Parts: sequence; structure tokens; C-alpha cells
Amino acid sequence: MPELPEVETVRRGLQSLVAGKTIRSVRVGVPKMIKTDLDLFRLLLPGQRIDRVQRRGKYLIFMFEELALISHLRMEGKYLLFEDVVPANKHFHVFFHFQDGSTLVYQDVRKFGTFDLLSQNDLADFFRKRRIGPEPTKADFHLGAFEKALLSSKKPIKPLLLEQKLVVGLGNIYVDEVLWAAKVHPLRPSNSLKKAEVKRIWQETIAILQFAIEKGGSTIRTYQNTLGMDGTMQDFLQAYGQTDKPCARCGQPILKIKVGGRGTHFCPRCQKL
Repeated sequence: MPELPEVETVRRGLQSLVAGKTIRSVRVGVPKMIKTDLDLFRLLLPGQRIDRVQRRGKYLIFMFEELALISHLRMEGKYLLFEDVVPANKHFHVFFHFQDGSTLVYQDVRKFGTFDLLSQNDLADFFRKRRIGPEPTKADFHLGAFEKALLSSKKPIKPLLLEQKLVVGLGNIYVDEVLWAAKVHPLRPSNSLKKAEVKRIWQETIAILQFAIEKGGSTIRTYQNTLGMDGTMQDFLQAYGQTDKPCARCGQPILKIKVGGRGTHFCPRCQKL
């Protein structure tokens, strides 16, 4: 958490709030968050104008003229924009002071977030090394390649989808939702799936993540978008967090088990092992 819909919602907020702003200075309170050279991070960012904010999987990308700043929110990272005075907060760790007097602050209770500053020419290599899969759209996420990868793996379907190699953006919440919608048990060996089941997983991945983006993501625990607003996708979840509630399809209580160390929700009647 946050997953792709939440990160995309944050991206859209940042695009509206900081695109066009020029960085005056940068302050880093937790140096370990900067994964590239810290001195260059502090030296090169002042004077840079944010051209646009992009996203690749769960990574945010601040695009400048030639440089790119890659930000990963990890578990609880978030961005806040202050027009003038920045209040004291022990969880504020990276500060981007703009020439117009405003400040973009990165807040992270767990200090797990990361920043990489690199040339835009190195972006493709950055994501290739991390084996990031295609975006969950019909244009990028091809059924044939997905089917071949699933049917050649003996791994249980849920942990495999969480790896981000076959398709990006599915975290614990949305894997549960996709598998519920596709009527597939989370422990099913991937190579045991029928082609019709693979196609349903593919279709539901695209549809559910797009729907979650439209709803501004799921507000569970601490997530809010960049504008300080909650998402509403949690009101539409059918499996995740629904333990003991009746399945919307058959009325059987939703169960919760551990799969790969992750809390996992499913319907024992609709999603048979």
C-alpha cells in the first residue's frame, strides 16, 4: 500500500500542483532515502523546472529538462504541498522548496521511501533492471504473453501476480479483488489454470485497476491523495477486508488465510482450490 491506483491518483494530483514549478533548494532529512549520489542530488536539483509528473508501475517520475527523479512511496509515503510555512513534523523527510515560495514535502512514517536521480536516457535501463512488467492496459498488457507466462509457472497465482514481472500495479488489495472477480483460488498453481481462467484474470486486472483509478484508490489505514482527500474504492471492494461478510455472488462468508505471508481474502464457494 499504496498500489497502482493510489500512485496514479497521487501522480495526477502532483501534476496539477507542481508541474511548471522550479526548485529553489532541496533539504534531505533522511539521507538513506536517496539511492543515488546524495551530493549530486542536492547540487543538481536546484534550478530544475518540473516539466511533468509520470508514473511507471508504482514509481512516480518527476521529469525535468534532461533529468528524471524517480520516487517510490513504499508503504506509507505521501506528498504534501505547502504554499508558505511548513509546519514542524518529525515524519517530514525531504523538502523541495520552489521559487514561488511553496514547498513540496515528502512524508513517510516508516522511512522506507526511495529517490533516484538520473538522466532521462537511463530510465528504460532503470526499469529493465528491476524487471518491471507491462502497464495494465490493453495496449501494453498482452493476453498471449500473460497466458504463456502463467501456464509455464508452478507458483501459486497470488504470489506470482504480486511479483510485478507479468503486469505492474497489483498489490495485496487488488490481487484479492481480481482473483475474486475471476473466480480463481489464490493458491491455485498457475500452470493448472484453464485458458478461460487466465483470460478472466487478464480482463479483470485491466478493468479493476482502471475502476480503482476512477475512484481515487482505496483509503485503508493512512492513504490520502496529494490533495488530502480519501479515495472511495474501499466502498467497492468485494474480497479484501471483507472477512466473514457474505460473498456478493453466492452469500458464502469470505475467508481470510495467509498466502506467501500476506493476508488473503477469498470466497470458498466461488473460488475453489
